[in-house]
Amino acid sequence: MFVDEAKIRVASGAGGNGCMAFRREKFVPRGGPSGGDGGRGGDVIMESSERHNTLVHFRFNPEYKAQRGRHGLGSNCTGPEGESITLKVPVGTIVYNDETGELVHDFSEPNESIVIAKGGRGGRGNQNFATPTHQAPREHEDGKPGQELHLRLELKLLADVGLVGYPNAGKSTLISRISAARPKIADYPFTTLQPNLGVVALGEMPNVVSFVVADIPGLIEGASDGAGLGTQFLRHVERTRCLVHLVDCSDASGRPDPVKDFDVILRELRRFGAGLERKPMIVVASKMDAAIPAKVEKLRKHARKLGLEFYEISAVTGAGVSELAWAMARYVEEVRRRSAGGEEVTGAVLAMAEPETKTNKKTKGRIPMAATKKAATKKAAAKKPVAKKAVKKAVKKVAKKAVKKVAKKAAAKK
Repeated sequence: MFVDEAKIRVASGAGGNGCMAFRREKFVPRGGPSGGDGGRGGDVIMESSERHNTLVHFRFNPEYKAQRGRHGLGSNCTGPEGESITLKVPVGTIVYNDETGELVHDFSEPNESIVIAKGGRGGRGNQNFATPTHQAPREHEDGKPGQELHLRLELKLLADVGLVGYPNAGKSTLISRISAARPKIADYPFTTLQPNLGVVALGEMPNVVSFVVADIPGLIEGASDGAGLGTQFLRHVERTRCLVHLVDCSDASGRPDPVKDFDVILRELRRFGAGLERKPMIVVASKMDAAIPAKVEKLRKHARKLGLEFYEISAVTGAGVSELAWAMARYVEEVRRRSAGGEEVTGAVLAMAEPETKTNKKTKGRIPMAATKKAATKKAAAKKPVAKKAVKKAVKKVAKKAVKKVAKKAAAKK
């Protein structure tokens, strides 16, 4: 069961009470106070784990409480500390305080660990209150209470590429062709009821390019307001590096205008917020084995007008799928590179990088310009000898000056 929302209550352990005791032993007159401190309460720790991909374990067990600290003992013995508990959450989980709406933490990396609720401090025993003028104190402290929080957990899948489009546009079939994911595929709308993740690996070792693709359940008009599956799954494309927008260009869609289909989904992404409409996007005409040429041409012109890359695929026959997968890889690598440099990456920024690619007339798609890179490396190699010559000349000049100085000193001594 895929669960991406859960509400839980967590409580850390209270601290143990301090002890009031006096040392009474044979041959030890006036032993004095010997009450130990209370033990510290246990913490509630939350940790991101790659072994979990759903919040279902919180749905059926919503309450978690750490152990309280033990009370202090005589003979100045401190009470044992309470045991902490660790809650495992999937990578991509966002934790909110359900009462205030405040963001507590965003688990965007694996093996992140934070203390959600801190255990209470143990109370002090009467040994801590002894002074030269107050040698038999009877004061002691109670332990501090632990923290109790009501949390809302929200899972946003971490994927490099998000597949969006109307229901039955061919998203599930595409992800099943390019990865090992096997989502449910059928000829009726809303077949996909939960996001599916697939890992795509292209190329051969050691130059393998891999990225994660998310198949987002179909969107319809009004999805940003909750229509259909609505906002329940729109948030899963927030963290993607780029979007692949599939438009059904066949007669089976029942919608005559593919441009209108494209604009409706784009409008829903814009209305949802989170800058989804500014993400790099690839437009794909799907179901080319049964497509209407007029629809395809109209969509191609619209994509060209917006400056977006356009591909034609048939996930059933496999036509154009490989070219599209390599285009996804190129976009992902470009966004990764720019993000590592601290640049904000949008569709417009990525469009500026288009000169680095060329069009293959046979595939009608974009492929990396390996030839351009080779030419650049050749130029760099050609410049290297020039630099070496300049260095050699500089070294010779310095050597000549040093020899002249030594000769002058020798002449002066004679």
